[in-house]
Amino acid sequence: MPTRFAPLSSARRRAVLGAALVCLTWVAVAPNPARAADAPRVEVHTVARQPVGQGLILDGTLEAVRQSTLSAQASGRIAQLTVKAGDRVRAGQVLALIDDRETTAGVQRAQAAVTQAEAEARNAEAHLKRTRELRAQGFVSQAALDTAQAQADAARAAVAQARAAQSQSALAQGFTRLTAPYDGYVLATHAEVGDLAVPGRPILTLYAPQPLRATVQVPASRAPLASSAQRVEVQLPDGRWVQPAAQTRVPSADPVAQTIEWRLDLASADTAAHVPGQSVKVRFAAGTQERLVIPARALLRRGELTAVYVAAPAGSPTGFVLRAVRVGTDHGEAGVEVLSGVQPGDRVALDPVRAGLAGAQPAQR
Repeated sequence: MPTRFAPLSSARRRAVLGAALVCLTWVAVAPNPARAADAPRVEVHTVARQPVGQGLILDGTLEAVRQSTLSAQASGRIAQLTVKAGDRVRAGQVLALIDDRETTAGVQRAQAAVTQAEAEARNAEAHLKRTRELRAQGFVSQAALDTAQAQADAARAAVAQARAAQSQSALAQGFTRLTAPYDGYVLATHAEVGDLAVPGRPILTLYAPQPLRATVQVPASRAPLASSAQRVEVQLPDGRWVQPAAQTRVPSADPVAQTIEWRLDLASADTAAHVPGQSVKVRFAAGTQERLVIPARALLRRGELTAVYVAAPAGSPTGFVLRAVRVGTDHGEAGVEVLSGVQPGDRVALDPVRAGLAGAQPAQR
């Protein structure tokens, strides 16, 4: 009959499983000359402090130095809109016409008032002349002469007033024509034919294609670094770095975003192929300082995790240990600044993918 074994107690089962895990662990980490010979060798970099350019790189935008939002100066219906977004315009070109029937009537009233005032002035001058002759002959009193003089002066003043009203009505007539203040392009229209135009309401936006400037919002906390920058450079959309011809810092901060706006005027020769609205990068370079940096290729990025493989101490069963790091500014060829996670003297793998393979070992120099 078959042999039957007594069931193991819980304590004995745990002891057997523990012994098995110890054996498996010993087998996994036990030196194997054949495996060690085939293990990948990964080049390492010794972490150290080194001088790097201290600065700040921010995203900015190109914008036109001359950009105007044109509004109506007279009330009335928009009778004609002669341009659309993207059209090129010349200085003095009529862009929009506002119904001018009321202003035309005002011009006619003013012209009639001038004609009437001039006629009354001629009559007053003639009466003054006759009164002077009669006074010389003693037929009228001095009071009559004074009255005639006052009437002539009032008539001349009425002529001046009527002519001023005529100029004002002509000016109002001109306000019904919206013209371009300079050569440029129509960026956007804000009204359509038939809409009611009132003073201050935007009708269209116009900009000059040159010159351009880069605008960047600098965080208020980094404002001292930007102000002390020894050099400011702008990376254009084509990849070129250029220096601005002039720079202006707005002397106030945005109360919500807590940023300070910098305006960097660019030479027309540098921006001839670019248009407003394109993105640029602005770099504020402020000397050098020693920072803990490592090559960018040593970083392993997996989702939100940024880590490096650090060479394990001698005698460790593994060649590399994965260690999370917190990185700072990317200094380009000098490397990426590490804020925490590694110390000077640590050796990091330059190929983190191969360093993660089983049995990977640091290459001997």
